[in-house]
Amino acid sequence: MNAIYGLFPDANSARRALTALRAACSRFHLNPKAIVIMSSEPLEEEGFGWEEERTPMPWLAPLGALVGAGVGYALSDFTQRSYPLPTGGMPIVAMWPTGIIMYELMMLGAILTTIVAFVIATGLPNYKKRLYDPEVTNGKILVGVSELDSDCRAELEQLLYQDGAEQVKEFSNG
Repeated sequence: MNAIYGLFPDANSARRALTALRAACSRFHLNPKAIVIMSSEPLEEEGFGWEEERTPMPWLAPLGALVGAGVGYALSDFTQRSYPLPTGGMPIVAMWPTGIIMYELMMLGAILTTIVAFVIATGLPNYKKRLYDPEVTNGKILVGVSELDSDCRAELEQLLYQDGAEQVKEFSNG
C-alpha cells in the first residue's frame, strides 16, 4: 500500500482537507473509500465518521440466538429421548428443563455470533503493515489517501499543505 497523508493540528483544518480530498477524487481518480482519517480521540461531534457503511451485525445476533435456541432444543430433546426414564404418563421431553437449556444456548449463540461478527467486521487479525503515525497519539489528526498512484503525489501533497497540514508524509508498505 502506498499512501500520502497530512498531520493536522485541529479538527477544522482536517475537515477542510477531507472536503478537498473528496472533491478531488474524480480529478485524481481516487476511490473515496481510500481516504483515511485517524485521531487519538473520537471526533463524532466534528462530523467525522458519519459516512460509515451499514453492517449486518444487528441482525446477526438475533440469528445466532435463534440458532442457539434451536440447538438447545435439539440437544435437550435428543438427550431425553436417548435415555427414556419412566415418567408415569407425562411426556418424555419435559418443557421446563428444555426451556432452561434453550435459554442458555440462545444467549451463548447470540454472544458468540456477536464476537465472531465483530472480529470479521474489523478485519482482525491483520498482520499487514497499516497506515499510522506516532504523532496521532500526541493529538494530531491524520488525513490521507491510501491506494495512491504516483502520478498525483505532488499535487495531493500541495493540496494537503494548502488546507493546513503541518507535515505531509509518505507511507509505503514495502
